[in-house]
Amino acid sequence: MLPGMTSVATHPQRNTIRLQLKQNLILREMPPSAFEDLDRELHITEYKKGETLVRQGTTSMEQFFILDGILKRVVSNPQGKEMILRFAAETDMDTSYAAWRLNKPIPYSIVAVTKARVARLSMPHWVEFLDRHNDVKLRFEHEVMRLMSEVMAHTITLHLLDAPGRLARFMRKHQDLNGRIPKKELAAYLNLTPETLSRLKKKTR
Repeated sequence: MLPGMTSVATHPQRNTIRLQLKQNLILREMPPSAFEDLDRELHITEYKKGETLVRQGTTSMEQFFILDGILKRVVSNPQGKEMILRFAAETDMDTSYAAWRLNKPIPYSIVAVTKARVARLSMPHWVEFLDRHNDVKLRFEHEVMRLMSEVMAHTITLHLLDAPGRLARFMRKHQDLNGRIPKKELAAYLNLTPETLSRLKKKTR
């Protein structure tokens, strides 16, 4: 176990954590036996704002279930220019499953936008769990495809919609994140300056 990681069973807030896990979009319909199976594999880690969970290009793969806070996927080019691909908050997850299946390095980083707490396990252990619980595997793989589609739609949106349209789409599709993402982060996601974002937000009030 890495420094700062605690198993669910030994965590002082384990009852709260187990309730949060049962609200996760992938795990919420699992039977108690599957929860018990997964509970033994999960470890809880706290991250500070701006801390990196996964670095782009690594081959060390993990599965993350978000308990508190907001994470982002971000991709960087060799010159250091970054593009935010998506945000994810409580009841959501992030993963390196596609890279695992393709036997490729992870093509993006996962970073804490705010202070965050996640339940995590290694990708080999997660894949073994999925192989034991086919209904969870089907739901999870569907969600992975949906996330890939979401990232693609966002990338297309940056090219096809003007600045007000990009903000309006975000506000419509991500009401749960409204007001929670720092202005600088949201502006970067929408490919706007913070000043332009502030001006647009004033017009929509």
